[in-house]
Amino acid sequence: MILGVNIDHIATVREARKTFEPDPVMAAPLAILGGANGITVHLREDRRHIHDRDLRLLREIVKCELNLEMAASQEMLAIAFEVKPDIITLVPEKRQELTTEGGLDVMGQRNQLRETVKRIHGQGIPVSLFVNPTIMDIDISREIESDMVEIHTGLYSNANAKKQSEELHRVIEAVKIANDLGLMVNAGHGLNYFNVERVASIHGIRGLYIGHSIISRAVFVGLERAVKEMKALIDNAL
Repeated sequence: MILGVNIDHIATVREARKTFEPDPVMAAPLAILGGANGITVHLREDRRHIHDRDLRLLREIVKCELNLEMAASQEMLAIAFEVKPDIITLVPEKRQELTTEGGLDVMGQRNQLRETVKRIHGQGIPVSLFVNPTIMDIDISREIESDMVEIHTGLYSNANAKKQSEELHRVIEAVKIANDLGLMVNAGHGLNYFNVERVASIHGIRGLYIGHSIISRAVFVGLERAVKEMKALIDNAL
């Protein structure tokens, strides 16, 4: 199982002062040294953290998987086709949200997403859709020829006790259905050092994508160690 480390929040700290540090580009090699199998960034319309410059420099230095999270917009497609990330993950994006709040509205955006997936495939880039753990969302993802899905684990991560077990079951079922349909499956959102092992133990998940928790831990122990600790939890759960 791969670990993709999202380094957006290194850039969030930089943007708090609108200065040049800390540089998210410098974080990538440290995360990889710690055992990350890939680097993820979300280039948002409002550029609230990651900038175009960051993405272009990361493409030059990241030789493992570079996963670009982005909205299905013309602007982002043009940038992605120039930079050529290893994977594009299409995500919902709202101006006022603190972070991505849920999966794509694949039903309401079916036709737009179908055309976007087709255009990305035309550039030879695999596509993942960030979706809620529902049968409908996974069925539509397969219908519009996405290569993989990333199951939104936010409800599981934010739940307590019995409710968390119920949400975990939804994730397990979603992974199974996606695998049965021939989709590769990733998972992410809200995963941390206390809840990651139950998700990591699910058979059929290709990779976990984790950012905020690792960056938060890195404040105290350094990024390389924070990634090593997360990677160890994932490996121990397999």
